[in-house]
Amino acid sequence: MPMSTEYVARETASNLWRNRLMTIAAVLTVAVSLSLVGAALLLKQGAARAEVEWQRGTEVMVWMQPNASHSEIEAVGKQLTVLPYVRACSFKNHQYDYLEAKKLIGPVYGESGVTPAQTPTSWRCTPVHPQDATAVIRKFSGQAGVMKVTAPLTQIRTEQHVIDILQWVFLLVALVLLISAAVLILNTIRMAIFARRREVSVMKLVGATNWFIRLPFMSEGLVQGLLGSGVAAAIVYGLHEVLNKIGSSTSGSVLAQMRMTGWEVFATDLVVIAIGVLIGTGGSALAISRFLDV
Repeated sequence: MPMSTEYVARETASNLWRNRLMTIAAVLTVAVSLSLVGAALLLKQGAARAEVEWQRGTEVMVWMQPNASHSEIEAVGKQLTVLPYVRACSFKNHQYDYLEAKKLIGPVYGESGVTPAQTPTSWRCTPVHPQDATAVIRKFSGQAGVMKVTAPLTQIRTEQHVIDILQWVFLLVALVLLISAAVLILNTIRMAIFARRREVSVMKLVGATNWFIRLPFMSEGLVQGLLGSGVAAAIVYGLHEVLNKIGSSTSGSVLAQMRMTGWEVFATDLVVIAIGVLIGTGGSALAISRFLDV
């Protein structure tokens, strides 16, 4: 039996309208399920971005002796610049560290009689990875002119552990939700096809081929998946805007570090739409083949 694109489009539109309640149910199922999947993917990417921002803010401080010579300071600086596990370093002089100590400790620091010349200078470095801070400490501890090397090791271990857990949790949640979405959507499509089993039987009796019957159903699934995933993509983008607005009002918070660009969210939305189309089309094909023995 010959089949044209016009026939598939006409049958798809007709069936969607005739079974509009089931169509609405399928679209809503796709939208709700993929919204949750998209939100989980969005949060996972946000956790990854927070890790990058946190890594950039991790500092290792190489404190020089207050009386360290210029050559000793330069020697440490040259070594730091060639280390493969150090991203960047900056030098802070006596006056800078004195004012910072006074700001952190309070007026009591200045009243103690410590002068800027007695305050150690420092090299402040950002490691490529936070865990590389330990290597910097090992290399420069006890070196000529170096007083001590400090890094927030406990905080690094804690935050790394928390971010790793968050990323795995969001990934597992996304996978579980994706499987649940596929099952829900497949069941909705199966019910829609089962309700039209007589129509399919009549088509078989008049000589319709399997693909002649399958394609309109698959086209319906594609439209339902596209509409539902489009709604889900809009919800995910709306969630991104809300989180960004909250993050921008709470500078330094985790949400502020998780803020993503519009292009990153757009890529997530494309994944959500692709999943919706794939599940809608594939689910229709699987449902009609498996449950109606076409």
